[in-house]
Amino acid sequence: MTRTPWAALLAASLASMVFQGGVAPRRLAAQSPRPAEPDVIYVPTPQPVVEAMLDVAGVTGRDVVYDLGSGDGRIVIEAARRYGARGVGIEIDPALVKRATDNAIAAGVSDRVRFVTQNLFSADVRDATVVTLYLLQSINERLRPKLVRELKPGTRVVSHVFNMGPEWPPDKTLVIGRNRIFLWTIADR
Repeated sequence: MTRTPWAALLAASLASMVFQGGVAPRRLAAQSPRPAEPDVIYVPTPQPVVEAMLDVAGVTGRDVVYDLGSGDGRIVIEAARRYGARGVGIEIDPALVKRATDNAIAAGVSDRVRFVTQNLFSADVRDATVVTLYLLQSINERLRPKLVRELKPGTRVVSHVFNMGPEWPPDKTLVIGRNRIFLWTIADR
């Protein structure tokens, strides 16, 4: 088979890249970290449930509300808008963090809330006085030791739909339409 001049030039260029330390696509892919995959898909919490979660937690302007898996930011934004609380949203998806940040600006509470792209299992939650969740029960159960270990006594934990397993029964359970809300309070150690 006869090579055309452009094919020979292309082959020489590729060989030159490899021998001179150029980056081949496979090598680049091996060095690039993959974005973290979420453990659950994003499903927005309905507004009446958001309001009930904040109400059952007794949120006030003195609280710092952390939402683990914060999605579009609606829970911490509502806590800031309605109660004057401060809030932190922890979300693994950078596109949702951007959306939440934009939503906070639009709601006029960007001075009270912030959103970070981070895995909820490695997030520092020690400043929280209220933690909200809409995850899966298996994730809540994996998260439970971290919450008990890191949160101060008196911190309220509120979960939409999923509980923490039989080892940690909720202090209170509410039903809003077809949605269940669970409340726990971190006990003294």
